[in-house]
Amino acid sequence: MNVRELLGRDRFAKLLGIELLDVSEGTATSKMEIRDEHLNGVDIAQGGAIFTLADFTLAAAANSHGTIAVVINASINFIKAASQGILFAKAIELSRTSKIATYIVNITNTEGVLIAEYHGTAYRRGESF
Repeated sequence: MNVRELLGRDRFAKLLGIELLDVSEGTATSKMEIRDEHLNGVDIAQGGAIFTLADFTLAAAANSHGTIAVVINASINFIKAASQGILFAKAIELSRTSKIATYIVNITNTEGVLIAEYHGTAYRRGESF
């Protein structure tokens, strides 16, 4: 199994319409088109949907080395609201040891405007998939 097959099993990401565009060692890019069901009560993209896009993209980058990795800590800063269009998430590995890796994920809209910034730490279980 490779990282694309592993993440292809993510049923919640499928439900939200998240698509993995690119993955290579330590980096990944995903997208999600904002649909009506992503909107909250004030008609902007629900923070949880944006968080999931970032979390999924970090998972792709963290698992790109062929070792199972799971997020153990994450935070997000919402910079600008989005209510339509496509959101893109780009994960970049900042550091990696045998057990812990850290990442930053920038979420932008189609114009390249920063929507949110997500920081995450993954625990590398030491098991191959």
